[in-house]
Amino acid sequence: MLRLASVTSTQDAARELAIGSVVVADHQTAGRGRLSHRWEAPPGTALLVSFVLAPDPLLSLAAGVAAAEACGNGVRLKWPNDLLLDGRKVGGILVEASPSKAVCGIGINLTWAPDGAARLGEPRDQLLGRLQSTLERWTAAPPGQVIARSRELSDTIGKRVRVVLGDRVVEGIARDIDDTGNLVVDGEAVSAGSLTVLSG
Repeated sequence: MLRLASVTSTQDAARELAIGSVVVADHQTAGRGRLSHRWEAPPGTALLVSFVLAPDPLLSLAAGVAAAEACGNGVRLKWPNDLLLDGRKVGGILVEASPSKAVCGIGINLTWAPDGAARLGEPRDQLLGRLQSTLERWTAAPPGQVIARSRELSDTIGKRVRVVLGDRVVEGIARDIDDTGNLVVDGEAVSAGSLTVLSG
């Protein structure tokens, strides 16, 4: 495990490392989430970690399940990659994959959170230990188990949502997560995009 005081992003530090590597940082100067969103937190207030793993089309879902279980406290999943505590974002997942490996970044607010977000209030190293264990288990689980558990933990299924996909918008009830990890919105499978929950 590589522990760094400060880094642009744990994703950057992990990118050239071998599968099985783990990078943890106290602070990121240019942390990022999906769709060019920035991830910001004062030094020492969040778990900021990247895992170098074998590529897997369901890795984002498996990592979500692993992170939600590691957090406990009723943490649920907003498709495709947010961790929610009491309906507010407490963490997020970013998977950047190449043909040879995938870098899975996980950020979880511990002692500080931006306005409107949540914090877990857990000791970082204890949470990291649990996360390493749950991630190992869920990245090795059969795809059907990953999908089933993702459905159980989903805070999105059953809600009216809007998904922005570039210049296209899909709106309707989130009915399911299909066998490939896509969100099914009124019969249409959505593989990515920026999701807004409109109503429960």
